[in-house]
Amino acid sequence: MVWDLSVELIHATVQVEQPLGDGTRTVGTGFLINAPAPDGRPRTVLVTAGHVLQRMPNVQAKIGYRVENPDHSWRYSPQKFDIRDSGGNPLWTQHPNRDVAVIEITAPEKFAKAAIPLDWLAGDETFTSYAVGAGDEMMALGFPRGLAANPAGFPILRSGRVASFPLAPSKAFPTFLLDFTVFPGNSGGPVFMAEGARRRPGSSEAQEVQFIAGLLTQQVELNNERLEIGIVTHARYIRETLALMDDPLAPVTVAEAYSEVGGAKAASALEAVSDDP
Repeated sequence: MVWDLSVELIHATVQVEQPLGDGTRTVGTGFLINAPAPDGRPRTVLVTAGHVLQRMPNVQAKIGYRVENPDHSWRYSPQKFDIRDSGGNPLWTQHPNRDVAVIEITAPEKFAKAAIPLDWLAGDETFTSYAVGAGDEMMALGFPRGLAANPAGFPILRSGRVASFPLAPSKAFPTFLLDFTVFPGNSGGPVFMAEGARRRPGSSEAQEVQFIAGLLTQQVELNNERLEIGIVTHARYIRETLALMDDPLAPVTVAEAYSEVGGAKAASALEAVSDDP
């Protein structure tokens, strides 16, 4: 492969925020996907955790776009976009069973080009074919407590180990655990694998492995104590939510005999982030 998933996703990942009018703001993370409409019309879609948008009560939120200057420096250039209609009804599409939301946006041209292809989202066969499992390292992008990597507004890249077994099939295990400290502002960020030399089972040849495993949706908290474990929702449910945008009757997966980790709570937007003075 000639592309670097880490860099591609850094460009496609944005801060999503809404000022609350009291000096604080609700902050989450989202990433852009290139998901053409059924008629072939180009379409840029923002993917985030459902609770990030649900906890934003106002009509408009902000997306933290970044603009490259002629001298190759960057500047932060957030823009407003509608998340609710004038009656306060959500404009996003929510997965009925999982904490995943998608909404079509009108992005600046360069950002629209940065949106990631739909086929970079993993399927069950991806985890199986590369024997991905407990102990493997994955990376995550986000804005913990609204903090960016620099004044240009780029996301912060962090990593953690897969902390649960098994990962597939996603119908039976719709989420998996990541040994990763979650903060408000992380929710909705992409979780991905970018490994330079991994061998397929039964093969002596090493190859690059790059795919988006899912998005960070929750943290594990027990008796008001954070266990420094993140909950990742499988990319399968992003695909299903995208399908629901075009067909509200599109089939969705219902996990059988499954329950979330006891005590899990939403990772972002549970508490507001103070604005800079």
